[in-house]
Formats: sequence, structure tokens, C-alpha cells
Amino acid sequence: MNPLFASLMDKAALLTRNGQLAQATEAIQHALRGQATPDTASSAGSNSPKVDSAVIDVEARVIDAEFRTHAPQAAADTEQWLRGTFAHQGRTIDYMLFVPVSTEGQREVPRPLIVMLHGCTQNAADFAAGTRMNEHARACGAMVLYPEQAQRANAQKCWNWFKSQHQQRGRGEPALLTALVQQIAQQQHADHRRVYVAGLSAGGAMADVLGHCYPDVYAAVGVHSGLPHGAAHDVSSALSAMRTGTAPVPARTTGTRPPTIVFHGDADTTVHVNNGLAILAGARPGEVKEGQSPSGRRFTRTLYPASQARGDSEHWRLHGMGHAWSGGSAQGSYTQPECADASREMLRFFLSHQLDDDRRGEQSV
Repeated sequence: MNPLFASLMDKAALLTRNGQLAQATEAIQHALRGQATPDTASSAGSNSPKVDSAVIDVEARVIDAEFRTHAPQAAADTEQWLRGTFAHQGRTIDYMLFVPVSTEGQREVPRPLIVMLHGCTQNAADFAAGTRMNEHARACGAMVLYPEQAQRANAQKCWNWFKSQHQQRGRGEPALLTALVQQIAQQQHADHRRVYVAGLSAGGAMADVLGHCYPDVYAAVGVHSGLPHGAAHDVSSALSAMRTGTAPVPARTTGTRPPTIVFHGDADTTVHVNNGLAILAGARPGEVKEGQSPSGRRFTRTLYPASQARGDSEHWRLHGMGHAWSGGSAQGSYTQPECADASREMLRFFLSHQLDDDRRGEQSV
């Protein structure tokens, strides 16, 4: 390992242990670019991961997926940013977990758990930096779990939302991800009634898959620039749905789909904006509100009242925005910081919902 890279990664590990996540991310970025920070003196290079020609997303800057924090579990009064590996049914998956400090009042109450699924070519650290979800979750004491797709499972590190074996309960990635979520919830004493899942692009599509397959596990779903469950069955049909939009997918005949909040830019040339509307197919729109971010970027927010088949939902149409996470930070990829803050709005939406006895049932994968 070259000396600059080693020095920067040691610095990042120290910053992480001290809870200085933004500075740690900056150090990792410098290490990957081979650029010295103000307190280092030499430069180095880094290798890019292999990129498949069948892209189910757009390319993005990648923060090192191999950075691992080997520090032991921190004390209860110390913020934690941990990396681990989980195995289930012959599959393994890496993840990062953010655990904020508990206030005295929070220590007696199980805390919410938010699951964040990155887009293609991204990883957990990149997605955390870009969405700033940890910062929002810190204020309310919520934990945030970032599963990380393995390149051996998809060359672009996309979640395989477009393959039928990964669209069913008890199989493939939905089973793996939900088993991980339940394991973390048990280990960290999370509130099983307040587990939420969100994602961007391929991650958003997989979030909708999880909500469809496990409505008894996820209290609410957030889909940003994604596609609905069942929109495709292979690469060809996935590319077609991304280009032209998705026909409404038949509604479930039994059960209730989780409350869902959807964000989609109407200038998205990677995933057609109609896919966002298709996620809420069958829901009856109610109140429509026009608004703008502090920077003046316009959006249209449509509220969907709850029905027998679906929990109450929201659709945010982000005017003039492309394929990116609305709001967030330029420290991560796929972000448009000047737009409405999707992380803040998702967290607000999530925390207004929890599983009731009718939906919770027996949790199994």
C-alpha cells in the first residue's frame, strides 16, 4: 500500500472513531484521488472498479468500497459508524450502520431503523455522504443501515430489481436484505414497528420490491428516481421501462401496501418520470401543493389518502431536476443540493407511520 494512501486511510479511521464523518469522507476521497490533504505531503493513484457494458443506471463517482472500520463496538454514549458483513442462505453482504448517541429519554425506548439502498456504482459511504441521512437521523435518534451490493452480484453494483428471482418474498436479494434488516434490528434493539426502507434509482426500485414483498416488515417506503415492483424481468425490459416509463402494474389482490413517498425529477433522462407515478398506480390523488426549495427550485407535491389497498402516500415531482438525489451534499455522487431536501422529507414521512397489528403479522423471510 502506498504511503499516502495508508496515511489518509489511517486518518479517516481516526476521524470516524471520533464521529467526524464529513472529514473522514473527505480523507477517503483524497486517498482515492491520490491527492494530499493540507496536512499530507505526497500523492498517489487509485484503481477504478470494473464497469459492465450493461448499465442499469448512470455512472457515478465512487468512494472506496473496501474502507472498513475495525474498531471495537463503541460505548453507549459514543456515536458509532460501523462496518460489518452478514451471511444468509449462502449469500453474503457488507453493510455500514450509523448508530447515534442515545439521549437519556431515548435509551428506554426502541429506536427507528432506516434502511438506505444506494444506486448503481455507488457504495454505502458515498450514499451516506450524498444523502446526509445520518445528519437528519441523528437529531431524532434513528439508526441508519446501508447495505452494500457486491460487484460479484452485479458488475455495476446495481440491486437486481429487474430479475424475477429478486422480486419475490423469501428469495434472492429481498430475502437477503430483509434478513439483514431483522438481524440488525434485533442486535441494536430497534423498534420493529418503525423500520423503513428508501433508495435511489436501482436502490429505489429495490425499496419498492421490499415494500411489496414484506409489508409486514417495512412500515413505509421511500423511492427516489426508481421504478415499481414488476416493471421488468430482465435487462432488456428494464432498459425499456427506464427509457419510456412503466405501464401501471396490477395491484395486489390481498393485503395493504405500505405508505410510500416518491421523489422524481421531471428532467430525468435515465429513469423516465412516469415510473414514479406508476409506483402509486391505483392510489387516488388528493391535495396538490406547489412549492420551492430555499434556492428557488420548484416542486409539485401530491398527497394520496390511504385506501383499503395502500397506506397514505406522497408524490414529489421535482421540476427541472435530472437523475439525482434531491437536496443532500455534493460530497457524494448523484446529488442536486439546491433542490428540496428529500432526506428530511422522507424522514418526516417515515416517522409519521408505524406498523399496526394487521400489517405486522409474523415476521419471517
